[in-house]
Amino acid sequence: MQDFAARDYLSFDAASPVPLYRQIYARVREAVDTGVLRPGDRIPATRVLAQELGLARGTVAAAYALLSAEGYLEVRGAAGSVIAARHASTPRAPMTPRVRPLPLDVGGAIAPLPFQLGLPALDAFPRKVWARMAARAARSLQTRHLVKDSAFGASSLRTAIASYLQLSRGIDCMPCQVFITSGYRDALGLVARALLAPGERAWTEDPGFPPTRQVLKGLGFGPVPVPVDEHGIDIARGAALAPDARMAVVTPAHQSPLTITMSPARRQALLDWAQATGAWVVEDDYDGEFRYTGRPLPALASMDRGERVVYCGSFSKVMFPALRLSYVVVPTSLVERFEDAASLVSNGSPALTQGIVCDFMQDGHFVRHIQAMRRLYAERRDYTARALAAALGSRAEIAPQAGGLHLVARVAPGADRAMAERLREHGLAPMALADFYAGPPERGALLLSFTNVTSPAQAGELARRVAQALDMQAPYD
Repeated sequence: MQDFAARDYLSFDAASPVPLYRQIYARVREAVDTGVLRPGDRIPATRVLAQELGLARGTVAAAYALLSAEGYLEVRGAAGSVIAARHASTPRAPMTPRVRPLPLDVGGAIAPLPFQLGLPALDAFPRKVWARMAARAARSLQTRHLVKDSAFGASSLRTAIASYLQLSRGIDCMPCQVFITSGYRDALGLVARALLAPGERAWTEDPGFPPTRQVLKGLGFGPVPVPVDEHGIDIARGAALAPDARMAVVTPAHQSPLTITMSPARRQALLDWAQATGAWVVEDDYDGEFRYTGRPLPALASMDRGERVVYCGSFSKVMFPALRLSYVVVPTSLVERFEDAASLVSNGSPALTQGIVCDFMQDGHFVRHIQAMRRLYAERRDYTARALAAALGSRAEIAPQAGGLHLVARVAPGADRAMAERLREHGLAPMALADFYAGPPERGALLLSFTNVTSPAQAGELARRVAQALDMQAPYD
């Protein structure tokens, strides 16, 4: 048996929102659970410990009462207390954190890492406007707002989205065709459950966004990777690989991750295939607004006359990822089927968040923000591309692009993974194109986001860091 030395175990944060008695309770319990304190070890009386720690006696007494109620202590009044025998435990081995690879759509908790994919320009979002609208929504909160909203989404937001899509993406739709979801994965899951039977197969782009394959496979469907060329997904190869496919998931505006735009002929061929086979096309239009040469192209869904296209849009790349709001637009013939599916699998999205987004759109802030970001991204793309091209020289070729939110720096096939790993070791966050292939990669490239490169000077410094990091190993060209 040993005596408890309070200052060896107890330290407190007076500024913490956790009450002091809860801090004492937690530290003693942790010492017991890890075997530092064992059954029979003495704990000072409340008066003695309070005096030693400079706390009120009632604070220590509250902690002891909680520990005693949970069976950790045997309180013996003035004689002190001891650790209860029934809480004998084997000391727990310290947990070793598991090292995970950098995710494809990583959202930095503090600040974005340089070249990190999946993030819009966080510094340029109108936070004050958003905060003002959020405060207004909170002040106007009524009892009816506390009731769970429809699994299909708030009717006001569905109306705002339908109006926006008619003007900006050429999609003629009604609010009842719009379904609000919690992010792209939730949207794709809803679509797959509504349209596919267990075991049915779907074309996916190769290279393509890995979560698309993962979601389909996880739900019991069969993703079939189909090669992508300079015109988009290869329809002929898809028909040869999986003639029985019931769905194709594509990113026609800016192919993820190559950023190429699907050609008009390939778009028509895809629609013809869907019409002839009775299959469905899922259009993931994650950043279709951001085209820097001419006006944004109309959505594939705007060309659909046979009602075979399901359109998926997201607020993550336009506003900010923490919203976790996306939407699905379905043909009129599928509205009831999607209502049934959403009623079964969707819990809906937070009504307060939907209301703020709706106000943001209706007051004109959404369109103004997109227009401002289109100009800003064109500038950031240009000076980031120039800086990287100058620093990398013949080691990489910056591919031209009409839109998108990242640069594609082509490198020797098979070299991109090692290069990306080296750059991550130096605090940079590009991705390797190889990680987007379902099978052996056919091309090599580094994918580097420019959205949060805020000045030409920063672009030059980051490019210098890239060159310096890669010079530490053998050239790849």
